[in-house]
Amino acid sequence: MLGFDRITFDPRIMGGQACIRGMRIPVSLIVNLVAHGKTVEQILEEYPDLEPEDIRQALEYAARVRTLPVQ
Repeated sequence: MLGFDRITFDPRIMGGQACIRGMRIPVSLIVNLVAHGKTVEQILEEYPDLEPEDIRQALEYAARVRTLPVQ
């Protein structure tokens, strides 16, 4: 998808789930952490390989995918 340069898909990593920059950190994990009240700062502390832009794109990607029409 255009504009999501930090979101990657690789069938060898997490079964092809949307992940952050090829790491074993799926977008769904980020969304779940935010949904359960974690702040960006707390997530970055728990996952030091992440950057603030990773979290922003993960949330934006999840929102965009959720609002796409079903085909």
